[in-house]
Order: sequence, then C-alpha cells, then structure tokens
Amino acid sequence: MSLPLSRSEVFGELRKELYDDETFHQSDVHIFIIMGASGDLAKKKIYPTLWWLFKDGLLPEQTYFVGFARSDLTVDAIRTACLPHMKVEESETERMEAFFKRNSYVSGKYNEDASFTKLHENLLSLPSGSEANRLFYLALPPSVYHDVTKNIRHHCMATKGWNRVIVEKPFGRDLQSSEELSNHLSSLFTEDQIYRIDHYLGKEMVQNLMVLRFGNRIFGPIWNRDSVASVVLTFKEPFGTQGRGGYFDDFGIIRDVMQNHLLQMLCLVAMEKPASTSSDDVRDEKVKVLKCITPLTLDNAVLGQYVGNPEGEGDAKLSYLDDPTVPKGSTTATYCAAVLYVHNERWDGVPFILRCGKALNERKAEVRLQFKDVPGDIFSSQCRRNELVVRVQPNEAIYAKMMTKKPGVYFSPEETELDLTYRSRYKDVKLPDAYERLILDVFCGSQMHFVRSDELREAWRIFTPLLHQIEKEKTPPIKYTYGSRGPAEADELLKRVGFRYAGTYKWVEPNKL
Repeated sequence: MSLPLSRSEVFGELRKELYDDETFHQSDVHIFIIMGASGDLAKKKIYPTLWWLFKDGLLPEQTYFVGFARSDLTVDAIRTACLPHMKVEESETERMEAFFKRNSYVSGKYNEDASFTKLHENLLSLPSGSEANRLFYLALPPSVYHDVTKNIRHHCMATKGWNRVIVEKPFGRDLQSSEELSNHLSSLFTEDQIYRIDHYLGKEMVQNLMVLRFGNRIFGPIWNRDSVASVVLTFKEPFGTQGRGGYFDDFGIIRDVMQNHLLQMLCLVAMEKPASTSSDDVRDEKVKVLKCITPLTLDNAVLGQYVGNPEGEGDAKLSYLDDPTVPKGSTTATYCAAVLYVHNERWDGVPFILRCGKALNERKAEVRLQFKDVPGDIFSSQCRRNELVVRVQPNEAIYAKMMTKKPGVYFSPEETELDLTYRSRYKDVKLPDAYERLILDVFCGSQMHFVRSDELREAWRIFTPLLHQIEKEKTPPIKYTYGSRGPAEADELLKRVGFRYAGTYKWVEPNKL
C-alpha cells in the first residue's frame, strides 16, 4: 500500500537526480524570460507551471521571471490573467506573493532593437543579473521567431552564465520551412542551447516507454516482427475546433498531432536500446528509426473531416465547416489514419498505424502492440490476440490483454488483463504536469525529451510529400459524424494491413468496477 506523497516528495528523486550534476549549480542565479507573456500559452501554461515549480521549491533558489510582449501590461495584470489557471490554495497565498515579487515585465516590439536593449537592461538590473543564466521561452507565433531570436542573440545574451532558448511547435510547415527555421536558429545558437519542446515527451507514460522496454527482460524477446503483428498509436479528442478553426485550418491534423506527438511515440516504441540514457545516445537511436521509414503516401492514409451530429447536443450538432473561422469549402483533414513501415531487421513488415482526430467518441491517447496469433490453436479459435497497451491519457495505465480459463466448471478460454492502472497502484501520487518536467529539464540542461534538428528533418521528410500532394490536389476528406469512431474507411485500412479488432472485450478501469 502506497503512502500519501506530496508534490514535493514526488519530485524529490527527480530533483536529486537532475541536480546531482557537476555542471548544474542550484545556487546560481537564473532568469526565466517569457517571450509572449500576454498570450494564451503563457497565461494558461507557462506562468502556472513556473508557479507550481516555485511553490514546491523545485527551481534553483535564486530564480527570477521576466515577461516580454507588445502589450502595455503590469505584473498585476499578468497575475490577474493567470490566477484562474494557477490552482492556488488558501495556505499558499504568502508563497504566491513571493513568486510574483520575483516577476517583472517589459513591453516592446519583437522586431525592434531598442525594445531588446530595454529588456537586457531589465535583466541586468535584477540581483546578480550580470552573472545570471538565462532561459528564453518563445511562447509566440512562428511568424515572429526570426526577429525575436535574432534580437535575443544580438542584445540579450548572458556573458557570464549560459543561455538556453525553448522553441514551441510548430517547427515549420514542411521540410523546406523547417530547414529554414533550423538553419536560422543554428546561425544564432549552438544545438545544445536550443530546446524544441513537444509537451508529449513530458508525459508520464510516454517517458515510461523506455523503462518498460529496456528495464524488463520479459519484453526483449517478443519486441520484434517475430511476435508483433501491428503497433497502433492513437490520439483522440471528443471535441471539435471550438472557434479555433482558423488556426487549425492552416495546419490540419497531420501537422498538429501526427508529425510530432505520434511520431515521437513511434520512435520510443521502435528504437534500439541506446548506449546510455544520455540525451544524445537516446536521440541518436530515434533518428536511426526515422531514417528507416519511407515517406507516407495517400495509398496508406485515410483523411476525414467531421460533420455535425443531428442527434447531438451543443457543438456536436456543428460540422467543421460550421466554424465561422474556417474558410468556406475547406478540405483540411480533422482526422487521419496512416500506416508507416520501419524497414529494418527488427520491424520489417510490421505496420505502425497512426490514428488521430477531433470530434471523436472519446478522449484517449495510447500505444497498442497487438501480437500474432498463438500457433497451433487447440481451443477452436476462441483465443483472441494478446495486446500490450500503454495508455497515455486519460487515466494512465499499462495493461496486457491475455487469455485465461473462464471461472467455473467449463474448460473454455476468456479474455482478461494484467493491469497496472496508476490511479489504483499509485493512489496518492500526484503526477507532475508535462510542462513541469520539461521546464525542469531545461534548467538542468537535459535535452533527452526535446527534439534535435536531424530528428526534425527526418520527421518532415516522411510527411512532406503527402502534405504537398493533398494541398495541391485539394484531396476531399471523407465525412464522419461528430462523436463517432471516425471514417469506416479507416477501419478497413487497419484490417487490410493486419490489425484485428474483435470488439468482444473492453478494458474497464479497476476503480470503476
């Protein structure tokens, strides 16, 4: 039985592990600069994350926070905007006051030298500001990345401490634009100063994939084409674009989810064991996997776009094209199922099926390995395929679907599971938010869970030909109903490549029994 753990205790081992590094000195002064401090990302994610880390004493002792944006704001205005997202308890009021006393704000233009000179002066005015390490978080639209990074490099770099720049996705729209952005960043910063953040790499169960694979002897012999029939990586959302269709329409579901989140999970499932857990050793193996994947074609993909459900309620009655911010007649896909193959000795011939979409029947992200049929079946075809499932969200879990004898006098097999549901096994553990882990990693200089430039290049190489084709030909997506499982054609694609869906069994969370 697990004992109750506070958030600080949960992070205790992590802190010890990360801070036990001769290159990291917790007593150093650090300044965290939020570029785009007036935006939604800063308000809903970055400031709340910094607050949670600060209140639990997980940040270096002398850390200061500086917001920068075009808006004419004050720290009090930022505080008011962020408070609804910060989960402040009554007993934490004093600690929160201390947090905002560490904050300052500078207003300026992203393309103006004078504004960044003013920002630099503000950084120098902080206690030991001339010796501080500087972390710049670009919570900004990609359209201003060039100006902002150039001005940071020319006007705001620390001379005695180190500098690190956190870049939010999207990292370009295709291979060419991604390369242009990478070349621009590499002309200003070294690769060890650039942190391309994909928050999915900070999720508990995504990080667990490495331990599950390489920390257990039992999975080694079966984690290959001899035993695995297919691998399914799924990301489902039960809501539509909700008025953000204008932004979404410019990217589509492949750029929004598949090319980054799902492909990152594929790498962790498919890669060989790295030489160590060092950042470059892990990322070297991910790049090797991506190099073994040929570009995706329309023959191995199904595109969908949701339409309203006449029997639904509220937004469920509305189609994607009903969103007033979406261009009329848009052919942008809100759903995609695609099949990739890793052409190496371990995985040759095994389909990696990537599925993602909006306005579907449930919220779910998971990795599902389906194993081949048991040879020499003696149970009259009653046995279903074994599956190992890593459920990323919601309700983190790892479970294995397997056959056992049905209880009673009959000698017949029944499908059941071996289940590690985190909510039951780690009942009192509060799992950290993905952004908390990743921002801590940046402080500590660990790039394992961040995307390297060659990794990004290979990811875009796989998807760019398909993206260009569907945009050039305006490939019409298949309509599917809001709240459904997606287009029926996607199920046919999965069946064609060898995934077998029996539909006779559904995992039930233990705490819901």
